[in-house]
Amino acid sequence: MSPEPPLILGELPSLPKLYVNAAAMAARRRVLGSHAANMLPQGSHEVRGIRADVENLTAYQHLIGETASDVLPAGFIHALAFPVAMSVLNRDDFPLPLLGMIHLKNRVEQFRPVQFSEALDIQCWAEDMRGHRAGTQLDVVAEVRSSGDGKLLWRGVSNYLAKGVFLPGVDKAATAGVPTEFTAPLPTAVWQLGVDTGRLYAAVSGDFNPIHLSVLSAKALGLPRSIAHGMYLASRALADVGSVKSEAFGWDVTFEAPVFLPARVALEISTAQSSSGAWQRSDYVAWNPRSGRRHFSGSVATL
Repeated sequence: MSPEPPLILGELPSLPKLYVNAAAMAARRRVLGSHAANMLPQGSHEVRGIRADVENLTAYQHLIGETASDVLPAGFIHALAFPVAMSVLNRDDFPLPLLGMIHLKNRVEQFRPVQFSEALDIQCWAEDMRGHRAGTQLDVVAEVRSSGDGKLLWRGVSNYLAKGVFLPGVDKAATAGVPTEFTAPLPTAVWQLGVDTGRLYAAVSGDFNPIHLSVLSAKALGLPRSIAHGMYLASRALADVGSVKSEAFGWDVTFEAPVFLPARVALEISTAQSSSGAWQRSDYVAWNPRSGRRHFSGSVATL
């Protein structure tokens, strides 16, 4: 991260406003025929003293199948930090288009349980812009600290792809790994996702990206139908894994194929234990039960 001091935001940014601004910026860039820059902006954005809304937390837990508790789910913390992260990608000097950006991977490290009553400081920045066989990718880092003592509680790194965007100076030869072969195992669960899944998750997460909301808004961005939020899918898989029996854990997910709504999604979870019988790691994979195509996979493990 840049040594520059963070830009302190007075409040959590409004995601709908960010998306409206992103659409306006994309229109300006089409008219101008150029991007604002070919380098990532330096510095970070930060908000301080944020507390979770209890009613929203309860609705989130209910939606993803998480047991109701006073502890913030790791995916809920991602949703809290998301507007700050998107404000970085929405800057005038950010070189890649925010709308249409594809979420490829996510890595979360949670260092202790976070209570809903805690005040949190959230800091986000972008780094490591690099080539991808289909465009340009980068990482967006979010760190959540206790407002009281400044200790790091949660850290997330989201890997995004701007498909079809090849910037000057970014190595086009650099590629991401090619997905491995996949044979669908016997599922341990099958989800039935309605056409309104994207709108329901948007209501609890604030992520009103048009690709998730309706057929019409998704088609406007080049998709045949709306798609489920990646972090909804990953968070629901984490809830299906069950309560993580560790004070500190790492959570990974890799997204491969979008889930077009409505949909049936098959899921398989396998769990590994230590020699003493304690929980150590759970792996999960989800796929389309009709085509056998893998949607996403990941793991949860003790740190």
